[in-house]
Amino acid sequence: MSFTLAIVGRPNVGKSTLFNRLVGKKLALVDDQPGVTRDLREGDARLGHLRFTVIDTAGLEEATDESLQGRMRKLTERAVDMADVCLFVMDARAGVTPADHVFAEILRKRSAQVILAANKAEGRAGEAGLFEAYELGLGEPLRLSAEHGEGMSELAAVLEPISEQFAEREKLAARAMEDAGLTPLTDLDVDEEPEEDESWRPSDKRPLQVAVVGRPNAGKSTLINKIIKEDRLLTGPEAGITRDSISLRVDWDGLPMRIFDTAGMRKKAKVQDKLEKLSVSDGLRAVKFAEVVVVLLDAAIPFEQQDLRIADLAEREGRAVVVAVNKWDLEDEKQAKLKDLRESFERLLPQLRGAPLVTVSAKTGRGLDRLHKAIISAHEVWNRRISTAKLNRWLIAMLEQHPPPAPGGKRIRLRYMTQAKTRPPAFVVMCSHPDLMPDSYTRYLVNGLRADFDMPGTPIRLYMRSQSDKNPYKGRKKSTPSRLRKHLGKGKPGQ
Repeated sequence: MSFTLAIVGRPNVGKSTLFNRLVGKKLALVDDQPGVTRDLREGDARLGHLRFTVIDTAGLEEATDESLQGRMRKLTERAVDMADVCLFVMDARAGVTPADHVFAEILRKRSAQVILAANKAEGRAGEAGLFEAYELGLGEPLRLSAEHGEGMSELAAVLEPISEQFAEREKLAARAMEDAGLTPLTDLDVDEEPEEDESWRPSDKRPLQVAVVGRPNAGKSTLINKIIKEDRLLTGPEAGITRDSISLRVDWDGLPMRIFDTAGMRKKAKVQDKLEKLSVSDGLRAVKFAEVVVVLLDAAIPFEQQDLRIADLAEREGRAVVVAVNKWDLEDEKQAKLKDLRESFERLLPQLRGAPLVTVSAKTGRGLDRLHKAIISAHEVWNRRISTAKLNRWLIAMLEQHPPPAPGGKRIRLRYMTQAKTRPPAFVVMCSHPDLMPDSYTRYLVNGLRADFDMPGTPIRLYMRSQSDKNPYKGRKKSTPSRLRKHLGKGKPGQ
């Protein structure tokens, strides 16, 4: 059991930079403008031999109403309450501000342990602010430079006794369980060795990776909050609240899952702001690492051009796709609307024909059971493997029903077929003249695979490979057999 450290402070004091330094990765977006971070982001921190959980928070704002800044402050206060230790970061170059005094007083009341850190203190520019930090009454400030990695050893020295306290608590808890006749769970108790063909199934060690993507204000954060049953992500009527991809671990009705909330993706031509470009690229990276992508649409304006681009991106990346239509509670003519949606889906996204299309309401939670089943089904199809014998029997039937064409008089012979990989399913057909195979016949085979092996919606890759019929000895210089040379003797040719 490790402790949890929350990094708090005013906007633009370097909290996200310090978070990235502690986790050893550039997980949080960093920019010069204040207020980049809005949601809580958790990560596994490593500092020397210490291991703990670190939380990056939004900058503390003085607003206390229901405005965006007020909601951000409430989310940060919640992180303070759930953390074991708070690292209060101030800007050594800007010095102590009146807002720092206000927030220091809040932390004294809400947090049991507070560590004061003066960031951006490298060189002489931060010396004055470092001495001013004593005014906050939170003890001796640590001199840090998150950008350059200075002061990390001093921070580790301060966190060392805290880590020892929690390690001691863990030992006492384990001893109490033993005295009560209980055995703590181990990794072997939780995860038994899976069967070879079932190793792809989600487990506690390898949760299912799900990314929720869509246009701004489609309700992605609200949907995830409803799934995890807590207001963990910042939501509101404003479009574009989420800026960087936030991953959350959840056990959704027995399904271990890591779900990614992504920033809304607008048309590329409209994305001019540097920060929005970073947000979109962060969301695209989440799609690449996901196993299942939930494309969330707005029921009022479904299947706009940007929605189609996002769904096509997920298909091109080879991810299992589930299309969810949100704000279904606002629709009056549900049956007629659903019929139109299915027709539009089949017509506009033929490459995802048969993919799950579910209707949900992130606000009320209706339809989440259907979404849960659709995600499980899409993931199973994405991992489906078909034996070579079944594939070749199927291929013979397909050839008898519709043989391949003979472009330019060259007959294309399809010899055998096998599945090369899963995630997504990829098949290889050995044939003659693969470069002459028309795309229409490839689509015919792909559609047949979807229908006959129950693989609707998942991306299918079909590759044509050449199997040469050439004589392996063609072109080689003929030589006289040795036993024949004995009878010919050693004379000159013609003698």
